[in-house]
Amino acid sequence: MTVEIVILAMIAAFLGLRLYSVLGRRAEHEEEPIQGRIDQPPAMNRTTVPRALEEAETFPPRMPDRHYPAATPMVERGLRDISAMDRRFDPFAFMEGARGAYRMVLEAFWQGDKDELRELCDPAVYASFAEAIDARLAAGETLDNSLVRIEEAAITDASFDAPTARITVRFRSDIAAVTRDADGNVIAGSLDDAIEEIDVWTFARNVQSADPDWLLEETDEG
Repeated sequence: MTVEIVILAMIAAFLGLRLYSVLGRRAEHEEEPIQGRIDQPPAMNRTTVPRALEEAETFPPRMPDRHYPAATPMVERGLRDISAMDRRFDPFAFMEGARGAYRMVLEAFWQGDKDELRELCDPAVYASFAEAIDARLAAGETLDNSLVRIEEAAITDASFDAPTARITVRFRSDIAAVTRDADGNVIAGSLDDAIEEIDVWTFARNVQSADPDWLLEETDEG
């Protein structure tokens, strides 16, 4: 009987040790914090900010170098002078606008549209166009011209003379030109044969003005 009691006591002690070891380890694991998916990461102080982010906070992003549609270093220098005084200036956008202005001015002159010319030209150039239109009307003549295409447009000069920026553009275009008399008869030119025309126009703008438009300041033939 005594032997059986001793054996049972030993079995009970053994089971107690096993149970303690399992529960004890489990309790230790439950005390360790486990970071889940929705737990917030620890707050970052200045010493934990990655170097790349720290540099981005300190220095502005590097801007790409600007390129200019210039044929010569002198022209490029002039465009850079204009750009330095007018941060909105974009030479490529200017060239698109110059092409559009070239067509608009020619068509307004051919049609005798003084209001349109007044919007596109400075007073001196407008006055010369208006005088030519009046002379044409007095002679009873009309122009039946058409700009077939602009073959080439290139900046030949650029300068800044505070507060005015000036850019000269050389246009090479094909124009079908016809002059008619008061009865509509063709007295010069032909719509079937386009002729090559070369015009050198200078556009100007006051960079201190809120008006972004450039005006035609001077015209010449190439």
